[in-house]
Amino acid sequence: MTAVVIEDGKVLMLDQDTGEPRSYSLPGGKVEDGEALGEALIREVREETGVDVEVGRLLYLCDNVKAHVIHITFEARRTGGVIGNVTEGADTRPIRGVEFVELGELPALGFSDLFVKLCREGFPGAGSYMGPKSAIGL
Repeated sequence: MTAVVIEDGKVLMLDQDTGEPRSYSLPGGKVEDGEALGEALIREVREETGVDVEVGRLLYLCDNVKAHVIHITFEARRTGGVIGNVTEGADTRPIRGVEFVELGELPALGFSDLFVKLCREGFPGAGSYMGPKSAIGL
């Protein structure tokens, strides 16, 4: 599960190896046993970025059939915390940095124009099943 935190035309991103061609990703992670989705998202964002968030609307639900993964992404709003105050060992892939990245810079970081467009337009169709992650430009 991931969070999209957008402020002033910038989106909160992690600089880390993603196992894909790009080295930036949205904050998020796995749900632990007995944990509600919203609680998991708040915990994961805090651990990976140092930012406290309030969970907003469900943006999209995608799947990766080969990996047996359901990808759930929520809108989130920053409520506090300190950017970059990463919990050591919070992620299996080391986090090199945390920053708000201009939406216009995302294509140079490996994100599609479609994903940028969705961010700028406020995710029309939010809350729906989108099929594979490629349907949202990821």
